Amino acid sequence: MRTQVKPWKSIISVWRKNLQLRLIAITLLLSIIVLSIVGVLLVNRVTSGLLEAKQQSALTESTAARHEVQRLLDATDTGSALPNSTRIVDSVITAMAVRAGSPGLYDALFLSDRSLVGVPERGTKLITEESIPTKLRDAIKARDRQAWTYSTLKYEDGTTNPGLVVGAPVTIPRVGAYELYLLFPLNNEQDTINLVKKGVAATGIALLVGLGILAWFVTSRVAQPVREAAEIAVQIASGDLDRRMKVSGEDDLARLASSLNEMASSLQSQIIRLQSLSQIQQQFVSDVSHELRTPLTTVRMASEMIFDSRADFDPDTARSAELLRNQVDRFDLLLGDLLEMSKIDAGASPLELSSVDVLSLISKVLDENTDIANNHNTSFNLTFDDSLLVIEADQRRVSRIVRNLIVNAIEHCEGTAIDVEVRGNADAISLSVRDYGQGIDAEDKVRVFDRFWRADPARQRTLGGTGLGLSISLEDANLHGGNILVWGEPNNGAQFVLTLPRKIHGEVVEPAIRVRDV
Repeated sequence: MRTQVKPWKSIISVWRKNLQLRLIAITLLLSIIVLSIVGVLLVNRVTSGLLEAKQQSALTESTAARHEVQRLLDATDTGSALPNSTRIVDSVITAMAVRAGSPGLYDALFLSDRSLVGVPERGTKLITEESIPTKLRDAIKARDRQAWTYSTLKYEDGTTNPGLVVGAPVTIPRVGAYELYLLFPLNNEQDTINLVKKGVAATGIALLVGLGILAWFVTSRVAQPVREAAEIAVQIASGDLDRRMKVSGEDDLARLASSLNEMASSLQSQIIRLQSLSQIQQQFVSDVSHELRTPLTTVRMASEMIFDSRADFDPDTARSAELLRNQVDRFDLLLGDLLEMSKIDAGASPLELSSVDVLSLISKVLDENTDIANNHNTSFNLTFDDSLLVIEADQRRVSRIVRNLIVNAIEHCEGTAIDVEVRGNADAISLSVRDYGQGIDAEDKVRVFDRFWRADPARQRTLGGTGLGLSISLEDANLHGGNILVWGEPNNGAQFVLTLPRKIHGEVVEPAIRVRDV
């Protein structure tokens, strides 16, 4: 079943593979952090300066206004009759309105002490008492001195403005304590701060765009040669040994290009030398195998004649005749395998495709090796599913793969049973051969398919193998577009899993049988 790649995985993949993207992103991220810090500090400094200036002027104005109001109130205490408090309060508000000018620099509230009842209170421009925080009134009463705070100025028409409220205690003779509040709107200061914020934001965005363009330009100058080097390295790895980088200048990138070119030239010369040696070796093996075929045929004919006449010989000579025939058979098998490997190495091993019933083929191979299995005190346990076990393949080669895997299991099972399992899915058919013998060390698994390699050189072969069976089997599987995977543990046996596509070189998304640790 095919699964779709999740979008976030694609994004992560692009991020990990694109050096230029990472450099630009990191540059922009660091720039955003630095510009944000600078912008915040600048706005805070401007805000503090504006508010400090406004606060200083407001306190100065409030102090002067308080003295003026108190003189006005003291002047009302000139007669023996009780002064008209309403007229006094109105005169105070009128004086504050005149002092504030038009348009007023501030609004005023003239409030009585909360302990007084039934005395008049006044304010300018519909300013409401809710503009005065309770904490400010409590502070003025407790300290009996001027106090100030920032607050939201509220009007009877529902509008609000940020503002600075300065309050001070005053006394109306023979009436009682009052509080004079001057409320300074901060609209202009807020507009200035907003303008500064917009300016800082616009400047920051412009700087980010400029830095992004600069980062792209700089990183492209660095990333492009690196990207070109990576592409050329891939092409060299794929066999195009003539590719080279252009060298310009004497900087680090130029030295990188020169080093890559020198490495490519060295690799090319080494590969050409090794290819030449390999061709010589392959030709030597092929020639020797062919040249030995004729004398081997003569020796075989002679050994057969001697073997057929062994009844006329003494026991030692008859035994020698049997050994001679066995070794000639083994030598003939070795020559056959060497010739097959020579064809594979030369690419002259075409497939003869046909429709192959894998289950019937496996059953036939097991029947052919039943006697050998009995001689090794082992048996086969064959299991299979109900799927159609038919593939497009070279029947001779598939039969050889199965035979080599079965014989290898018999050789190493040490008298235990061998489990043979074959299953199929929509893409492929898999064969598992599992024995419970000596097993394979972890470091030896990568060498199992090497030519002539043996896990235990001191171990005697009981079936006359050449050491090429598994190597040829892997090559045969690869020719079909399949593979052979192996698992093993010391003293716990081994498992070989052959997987072949249903159609030659077809895509295998999931094998029908998974090897234990894959």
